[in-house]
Amino acid sequence: MSDRLDAFLTRAEALLERVEAWLPPAPPPIDWHTTLACRWRRTAWRGWLEPVRMPDCPPWSALRHIDAQKEALDRNTRQFVQKLPANNALLVGSRGCGKSSLVKALLPRHAKRGLRLIEVDKADLIDLPHIVQALPEGPWRYLLFADDLSFEADEPAYKPLKAALDGSIASLPDHVLIYATSNRRHLMPEYFAENAATRHLGGEVRPSDGIEEKLSLSDRFGLLLSFYPFDQDAYLDIVAGWVEAMGGRITSALRAEALQWAIQRGVRSGRTARQFAVDWVGRQALKGRK
Repeated sequence: MSDRLDAFLTRAEALLERVEAWLPPAPPPIDWHTTLACRWRRTAWRGWLEPVRMPDCPPWSALRHIDAQKEALDRNTRQFVQKLPANNALLVGSRGCGKSSLVKALLPRHAKRGLRLIEVDKADLIDLPHIVQALPEGPWRYLLFADDLSFEADEPAYKPLKAALDGSIASLPDHVLIYATSNRRHLMPEYFAENAATRHLGGEVRPSDGIEEKLSLSDRFGLLLSFYPFDQDAYLDIVAGWVEAMGGRITSALRAEALQWAIQRGVRSGRTARQFAVDWVGRQALKGRK
């Protein structure tokens, strides 16, 4: 009997060694003293937090013409890092107008106060309970950042997000907050057919339950900030801000070239302004090396 048990254990150990060879190595523990930002990664086997060595965080001063949004989100974040009540935030509106940049710019602004940024892809929000469990309590305060958020009706990831924001018996812990951006006000698509899916009762029109379901997700964010397209003067001022932030020179040719750049792309936005500033400053530096 002992010989058969020893043989079984030997075969089991050999099998485990073969299985372990196929498994990815366990991720190293994160030193939150030196790690300011992470991404949530996953394979078919598991998910883990991957440190971001060089976070792309724009300077706070370069974000212009969104002063009201900056003040509101910064105030909410100050409440959060000081362990005061704070709201989950949804930033919605026109593309390229500073929503994502504003969230990322908060990290260097509040990192010394314990703020840490965790980027989560939309599809990985289904792992939200596991992500929260991976964030240790202590002096750190974690922002879960979901960029360009929108859902189709049959996507499963919005259910855990909806429950985490409000409605679940297990809410988000005090050291975790969610900031999301979207081009859609209600995060889910709406169709004309849904307006027809109503019923009349005593002269009242009652929206269908499907419409209420779609509205309920965005309503769970306590802080809603809207972003709008920039006019020409605002766009040019944003261009100048980015050029100054990158150490470039503002010359008389900048205005005409910046406007032409926006016309070619069909939009005046903060993203377009930053892209032009990168090109402008890079061309200036290249000329200086000749």
